[in-house]
Amino acid sequence: MIRGLRGATTVNSNSEEEILTATEELFAKLIEVNQIEPDSVASVFVSTTEDIDAVFPAKVLRKFPGWTYVPVMCMREMPVPNSLKLCVRVMMHVNTSVPQEEIIHVYLNGAEVLRPDLNNSPAL
Repeated sequence: MIRGLRGATTVNSNSEEEILTATEELFAKLIEVNQIEPDSVASVFVSTTEDIDAVFPAKVLRKFPGWTYVPVMCMREMPVPNSLKLCVRVMMHVNTSVPQEEIIHVYLNGAEVLRPDLNNSPAL
């Protein structure tokens, strides 16, 4: 069965280094806590708020061994008034037998406010 794994992080500025560093941290934690193998991943969507455009954050996923052929796409979040700024969100579609309620969603660096009801992130 395919399950969706969610995650998000924020950055302090629209700089390539900061975006890639924060996104790498987010992917690393999602992969680690959910024990994800690249061959089990159907696709990954990465969205950013409109104030992030210095780099495609998904490009950092290519640093991870075995992730070369995983389909990844970046897109823009809807600009909803008063929404969280400078935010990178991830939706990873993974083939897994893990029950939905045992999936660990990861929210970092202030993005916890997006889904406090789902933020079952382990302590960092």
